[in-house]
Amino acid sequence: MSTYLPTIKQLQYLVALHEHGHFGRAADASFVSQSTLSAGIRELESLLGVTLVERSRRVVRFTPLGEQVVAKAHRLLREAEELSDLVQASGKPLSGELRMSVIPTIAPFLLPRILPRLRRERPALKLFLREETTGDALESLNHGRADCVLLALPYATGEIESAHIADDRIFVAFPKDDPRDPPNEIPPSMIDEGRLLLLEDGHCLRDHALAACNRPEMRASATMIGTSLHTLVQMVDNGLGVTMLPEMAIDAGILHETEVVARPLKGNAANREIALIWRKNSPRGEEFKLLAEELRAG
Repeated sequence: MSTYLPTIKQLQYLVALHEHGHFGRAADASFVSQSTLSAGIRELESLLGVTLVERSRRVVRFTPLGEQVVAKAHRLLREAEELSDLVQASGKPLSGELRMSVIPTIAPFLLPRILPRLRRERPALKLFLREETTGDALESLNHGRADCVLLALPYATGEIESAHIADDRIFVAFPKDDPRDPPNEIPPSMIDEGRLLLLEDGHCLRDHALAACNRPEMRASATMIGTSLHTLVQMVDNGLGVTMLPEMAIDAGILHETEVVARPLKGNAANREIALIWRKNSPRGEEFKLLAEELRAG
C-alpha cells in the first residue's frame, strides 16, 4: 500500500485544470492563486512519480495517463461529496449547503417566485444556484459540482432520480398585428418556418419546441440565434419573426411593455415537464424530494 496518497485538494486542482484547460482560469474557479494550483498539481505528479500534464506557454495538454487519472479523480471526488452528503442527510432536512444548477429557460421565471418564501421558511438552507444549459448542468451533476438540477424534460439524462415539479405549456409568440392571429390555439402547420426564431445550440427548449411541431423541415429553416428568451421577444417585437415561449415565462411577464402576442401551440406534445433531478442512490434523495415539494408549492 502506498505510504502517501493524493489529497482531495490536489485532485480538485487537477480536475479544475482539465475542465478549464488553463492554469489561470482553473485557479480562479478554485479560488486560489495560479501558483498555488500549479504547485498542488506538481506535488501530485511528484507523489505519483508520473507526468500528468504537459505544459507549454500556450497549451495545457494532459498525457494519456493524465486523462485516466482525471477520470478516476472525478469518481473519487464524487464519492467524497456523497460522504459529505451522507452526514448532511443525517441532520435537519433542507439545512446547510445545497448546490443546484438551473437551466436558463427556467431560472429567471420560476426562482424569483420561489426563493423569497424558501429563504423565509427554510432559513437554515444555504442554496447556491448556478445557471447552466442542460448539458453543462448534467456534467456538473455527474462530476459532483451540483447536488441537484432543475431542468426540463424530456432529455437524455442518464441514470438519475427525479421529481415532477410542473407541466409547462409551449406558446407561439408573434407581433400584435400579425394577420394570422388565431383566437385560441396555433397548429404547427400555421408556423412559417422561415420566420421562426429559436434559441441557439445548448438550450433544450429549442428541441422541445421543434419536437412539439413534428415538422422536420423546421430544424433546417429556423434561425437559431437567440441567447435568451428576452432577446427573442425583443426580436419578435421588432418584427423580425416569431418564436416559441414557455408558459412560465409568459406568466412571469416577459411580454410586458411589448407589442407581442402569444397563443398556445396546439398538440399533445406541446409542453415540457419541469423536474428536479439528482444522482441515483444519493443519500440526500429524501431531502431532494422535500425540496421538490417546496418548488411545487411555489
